[in-house]
Amino acid sequence: MSAAGSGGVGRTTLKRGEQYRDRWTSFGAGTGLASLSDRLSAADLREFSIFADYDDGFLEKISPDVSVAVWRGGSVLFEEGAYIDLAFFVADGEVEAFLQKDAEGAGGAAPIFDISRTVAVRAPVSSGPEAAGPRPPNRPLPAASGEITFLASMDFDLPKGGSWVLGPGEIFGEIGALSGWPQSVTARTRSECRLVQIRIPALRLMKRRSRALKDRLDRLYRERSLALQLRSTPLFRESNAFFIEGLKEAVELVSCEPDEVVAREGEPADAFFLVRSGFVKLLQRFGEGEMAVSYLSKGMTLGEVELLLDERRRWQVTAISVEYAELVKIPHEVFRRLLEADPGIEEQLVGTALERMKEAGFSRYNVSHSDFTHVALESGLVQGSSILAIDLAACTRCDDCVRACAETHGGRPRFVREGNKYRNLLIAKSCYHCRDPVCLVGCPTGAIHRSGVAEVVEISDDVCIGCSTCANNCPYDAIVMHETGSRWPDDMLPAGLRGRERLVASKCDLCHDTGHGPACVSNCPQGCAYRVGSLEEFRALLDGGPGRAG
Repeated sequence: MSAAGSGGVGRTTLKRGEQYRDRWTSFGAGTGLASLSDRLSAADLREFSIFADYDDGFLEKISPDVSVAVWRGGSVLFEEGAYIDLAFFVADGEVEAFLQKDAEGAGGAAPIFDISRTVAVRAPVSSGPEAAGPRPPNRPLPAASGEITFLASMDFDLPKGGSWVLGPGEIFGEIGALSGWPQSVTARTRSECRLVQIRIPALRLMKRRSRALKDRLDRLYRERSLALQLRSTPLFRESNAFFIEGLKEAVELVSCEPDEVVAREGEPADAFFLVRSGFVKLLQRFGEGEMAVSYLSKGMTLGEVELLLDERRRWQVTAISVEYAELVKIPHEVFRRLLEADPGIEEQLVGTALERMKEAGFSRYNVSHSDFTHVALESGLVQGSSILAIDLAACTRCDDCVRACAETHGGRPRFVREGNKYRNLLIAKSCYHCRDPVCLVGCPTGAIHRSGVAEVVEISDDVCIGCSTCANNCPYDAIVMHETGSRWPDDMLPAGLRGRERLVASKCDLCHDTGHGPACVSNCPQGCAYRVGSLEEFRALLDGGPGRAG
């Protein structure tokens, strides 16, 4: 293979080659990576059947996001729970996908949708008078109710202890990577393998350009995971096998671009949607324009109002994707037939439809509610599970919150008392601990990871190589690169780091291993710093004021 194609080796190509090597050799010796290609030409890519549908210009465009790696037999490519930004195409050899952990135990698949916003969930997430207000400073993040069945983040519908062998021509890893879910299986080479590794930007472009590839990826999703995900969705968790199989064969899989219109108010409604990943904002006409009345996240549905309560079958809202979103689309006539086979679903949908209508009505009569929903979607607040909010009406700018954070973390503060403002609240540049943490994607060493404590995302200093990938990926500027005052040793891997100044990424970890709650909150002398875990808690702060909400 040529290293740079027919155009010669330029500065950009050399830089990209260095990024390739750093990305895959950062695991150090013994990972099993035998060789990794530099940038590939269009002719190089044409050696692989997965690129057969594309012209040379397109292949040159995506080549920076494609590499070919040779892995030794017995190499672990990724483990359960890992966030990766790659899909793998097997050119030669065999890869085994298997479960290491009990999916029903503590190490199993995490929920991939916001359970507090899924009306169809029957068991409450929390109860008691405190559920309506902000979480007190030292209260740990709540665990999910054991009664709730979550939408599993499975790439493969495997029985406990089962495995799946993948050979030449097969693709894996793409479901979790495209949807931002953690990988649900461990992938290990059974023999020496040559794998084509495709980053998500290239894979998205390939799906849009080739109907054959989109159909192929959709088929894999149906075969490997769709039935499992439908079975474990709160709406369908009590449905029988006949219903699930009928649904599985009838649905259409829809991939949305940012700001793509899914439905438009007033137009004929012909389908029911389930959100697989991402967010969808719901708008209604108001005066001369539109207002945001609500939003949908993973596991939520669109179309129950039109399906059950609107005889005209016209969309009551305009639905627009926020960034990339993946949807399951079910034609109305198909869903009607399936409801006849499982009447319990209709009862749940009626409840959801009524709640959706009440929420929309509330927004129309409370414009500030709509405004806040819009701000929350645009700023990413809907992603957060623990967001630092400071009441500026009470804050004296003493910076005790920042000093307490620094003292708790060896002199290095983990957040900045700056950020976006909404009414009287400052949304500090402190990690949101997102439900879909894109900062985890692409970390070459696994330094940034979920700690296993609720939603906490933390960084291990001892394996961080300071590459800035997580900081660059974070949409909210919540990760800061710090100088350590030292340099990498001469035997460091990857070799490109040798002799360079050592940097380390730093972010809020909710003080989860200190034995107390977040220091920023507990050390605020004015009691005006809060950790909020949902938009409902934000609204309680805004509407009731600190100490009175709830």
